Amino acid sequence: MDILVTGAAGFVGRNLIENLKNIRDGKNRTRPGIVIGEIFEYDLSSAPEELDAYCKKADFVFNLAGVNRPEDPEEFKKGNFGFASALLDTLRKYGNKAPVMLASSIQATLAGRFGTSEYGLSKKAGEDLFFQYGEETGARVFVYRFPNVVGKWVRPNYNSAVGTFCNNIANDLPITVDDPAVELELLFIDDLIEEMFDALEGKEHHCEFDGVKTIQREDGRYCCAPTTHKAALGYIVECLNQFKDQPRTLIMPAIPDGSFEKKLYSMYLSYLPKEKAVFDLKMSKDDRGSFTEIIKTLDHGQISVNINKPQAVKGQHWHNGKWEIFIVVSGHGLIQERKIGSDEVIQFEVSGERLQAVQMLPGYTHNIINLSDTEDLVTVMWANEIFDPEHPDTYREPV
Repeated sequence: MDILVTGAAGFVGRNLIENLKNIRDGKNRTRPGIVIGEIFEYDLSSAPEELDAYCKKADFVFNLAGVNRPEDPEEFKKGNFGFASALLDTLRKYGNKAPVMLASSIQATLAGRFGTSEYGLSKKAGEDLFFQYGEETGARVFVYRFPNVVGKWVRPNYNSAVGTFCNNIANDLPITVDDPAVELELLFIDDLIEEMFDALEGKEHHCEFDGVKTIQREDGRYCCAPTTHKAALGYIVECLNQFKDQPRTLIMPAIPDGSFEKKLYSMYLSYLPKEKAVFDLKMSKDDRGSFTEIIKTLDHGQISVNINKPQAVKGQHWHNGKWEIFIVVSGHGLIQERKIGSDEVIQFEVSGERLQAVQMLPGYTHNIINLSDTEDLVTVMWANEIFDPEHPDTYREPV
């Protein structure tokens, strides 16, 4: 199918177009039912006659064009109603009954503080226009009332507080939070994109609204992205400051799959300046080599890199409750373990030529020996807990 995206240069448009290209070019194979031909990109810089050409050929239309921060409030009506009217009239002109999607806003509910919103009123007018078009032509119409849409490429200091917080904290700029308890409903761009793919496959999610609350219903008039997250401004800022401190603390916060924290961290990283995309690690060095902590977690231990110089022996200690996994990634070495109170030594000859994970057993003193006379032995080490110098659970004893 050929797809028209209006508002192509905007935040949502850029993300959608690049992900449509991934499907078109076979880079994303998770949606085998979507076959994409041409992708028509229309924006403010496009010539009006291009809209005619695109509306004549499009098999699906994503109308993401809109105005949200004009200098003159009259621009709301022109951008959010006027262009929608022109788009639908052009489709009518060519008898094109392709499905059309409208990116509206939760403000179009006109509920609560949105009751006098010029933006919300203009979006509501655009919605009514689309529904009327669907009734008159029989074309499928998908009207989405999005909450705060966030993610990579959101323009900071514009219309997204979260985008501004991410940018400013990443770049050591000040932020202002008037009320940390204010809660936002956030729709991350990747979840929005997945819903757009669902719409292309005819599997869109429907809903109705109770005030600003989305109620998913199969027979709902409106459409929605089913996955959103609610978070207070204070908690958002707290998370972002943890992310900022990670190069210093090495502590990676809990980021379960699909979690708000995982998505926010990804968004935050997209604002890092070049000089912060790399950071030094502390290497503890002696005549045997070095030991460097890389990542620490509060519930899944830590990862480190150990380097043995030629013929160097490291370790020679045991733990009560701590256990570790050693993986030699370069060089040729020997790992030895002996159960405390026993004379039996178990040995594992290891090499970067054949990656193996060797368990360091609790209650076994252990070491790692570089067997090479010329090359370093490099080992990735995982421990089940962060090293605590006050309670190290580490006791010197030769194997």
